[in-house]
Amino acid sequence: MSVPEPTAGAAARWFELVLRVPEPRVEDVCDALEALDALSVSVEDADADTPAERALFGEPGLPPPAAGWQHSRVVALFDTEAQAREAAALLAPQDFFAECAVLGVRPVADTDWVRLTQTQFDPVPITPAFWIVPSWHEPPAQARTVIRLDPGLAFGTGTHPTTHMCLRWIATHGVTGCRVLDYGCGSGILAIAAAKHGAAAVDAVDIDPAAVQATEANAAANGVTLRAGLPERAQGPYDVVLANILATPLKVLAPLLSSLVAPGGHLVLAGILQRQADELRDAYAPWLALQVHDALDGWILMTGTRTAAA
Repeated sequence: MSVPEPTAGAAARWFELVLRVPEPRVEDVCDALEALDALSVSVEDADADTPAERALFGEPGLPPPAAGWQHSRVVALFDTEAQAREAAALLAPQDFFAECAVLGVRPVADTDWVRLTQTQFDPVPITPAFWIVPSWHEPPAQARTVIRLDPGLAFGTGTHPTTHMCLRWIATHGVTGCRVLDYGCGSGILAIAAAKHGAAAVDAVDIDPAAVQATEANAAANGVTLRAGLPERAQGPYDVVLANILATPLKVLAPLLSSLVAPGGHLVLAGILQRQADELRDAYAPWLALQVHDALDGWILMTGTRTAAA
């Protein structure tokens, strides 16, 4: 099935990743796309205007409507084509993606709708004293630590459960004086949070150069100092290694991420569904013992401490 190109002459500002997803997998795929920092995710009937179209709204005298479409078209918006294609590559090996299909990546003509929808976003409390606050809001009176980050302008804004749990761990576990690595930094929100909570040195790395640029810009806007770059920039050991990605790449990265953790240091992993906990434990068992530290809306945060002998 082909994905249409934009109207000739339109300027591409964003890029859409278009997927075909069976009804039982829609929630998992949408959650994963949010974890991959899609600017927005929409779901529509992939069989619309065909004999297979299914109504979701009941009519008098007719059988009850379906709970969901048999096949859905899921459209995720990203800042760049590279991010959209990376999301597709990360989704492909996930167990819940087995019956899904990537229909394509298409550019979106420049409009103002993303910025207009930003008005729907309010400050996000991580703890009573730690808040993520969009630029158009004043920080709440009780906020003692604030990160300024605008939804829709960066990938990773604290609203998704995986990011929220990582931020909560940073705020409650004392990174003062620590050397911290944010692996797969996206917007840099975790690295910025570590710097604001007293980390002595913070490195932030990502395979996407646009993420590195976003991290540098967001760090400057928040008045913190960190080093951002591509993954080879990471030079351990670190007292804390944070990685908010997805389960499959986290398993592949197990040897590398474990090696970057200093003896006695902490590894903090997110982007993991509850049912994937045992897979992650097994993947990291040769180096450290992972445990479920936090859970939110079907996602979990797993942590481990590296022993001196590991």
